[in-house]
Amino acid sequence: MSIYVSWSYPAEAGRNAAELDNRFSTMTEVRRAAWPAYEDPKWSDPYRFQQGIAGSLELFFWAWVPFQDFIEEVTGHPVPLYQRIDQAGFFTPLDERVLDDADVLFVFGLDHMITGQEAEPGEIDALRAFLARDYARLVLGPHHDVGASDDVSVREVEYRHHGDPLVPRQQRFATYVRDLTNGLGVPVINRYGLRPATGEDNRIAPLSTVPDLDEKGWLNGVTNFNFHMHLPHYAVTTDEPKAIHVLARQPIDTSRPHPFTEDGNTEFNMFLWMPPGDDRTADVLLADSTIFSTLFGADDSLRNFWRNLVT
Repeated sequence: MSIYVSWSYPAEAGRNAAELDNRFSTMTEVRRAAWPAYEDPKWSDPYRFQQGIAGSLELFFWAWVPFQDFIEEVTGHPVPLYQRIDQAGFFTPLDERVLDDADVLFVFGLDHMITGQEAEPGEIDALRAFLARDYARLVLGPHHDVGASDDVSVREVEYRHHGDPLVPRQQRFATYVRDLTNGLGVPVINRYGLRPATGEDNRIAPLSTVPDLDEKGWLNGVTNFNFHMHLPHYAVTTDEPKAIHVLARQPIDTSRPHPFTEDGNTEFNMFLWMPPGDDRTADVLLADSTIFSTLFGADDSLRNFWRNLVT
């Protein structure tokens, strides 16, 4: 199994912190908003963690390690992680260097649209060949698209809905994964950043699942994912009922207004499966990248999901 992160690290880390939108938080902003979670002295030590945007990007790597360790324990193989453009400026497209050693590939769509990470035709061709292999599996995780409206009042409603002070009024992700879905004919697009409902114990509400469609048992032993304040709705863009199956929907916190709930929706599409078809023998799945980050917690249900995806 391999992980591919679609961002350009230098482009993300180098965003101007004086600009409000379409950037990750600085480490200082994270420490202030999450106080006192990051008040261990190491987090504010400039000789260990950069205090700008680069410092908060490092938190992603820390939070992916438990997922990588778990998968290595399950499969017996270490999990390499590739960045599209890494800290040193090395460009790694999705080609045979990434794909040849992987049976299961996760693509985390964490590139801000403003950084222009577009998939090249050769990468689409390489992925198409990958999906024609026996036992291959592709998991796409485009993150949220908050504040797409030109109307700033709508952006304000979205912001107050998710309630995360670290997410700006506009934060649009995943040009790269959108290119992949368009190129591969995956009829899904990431929209919004929706706050999940929680129960009396303040845990994320259980998923609404469709067991009859879950032919391969992706959700066996899974009742919930982890709580994240702004999750994407994976809108299906085809009317063909057998093209893609929505296997799990997440109840929304409807106490906070949002354009999506004002249209009558009480759940959003959380986990989708595109069965093999035509010349594609592989499964294509969609699940947000935050599901694989322990920044947002992990329990037995989530670890069952991780295991189901790689076995």
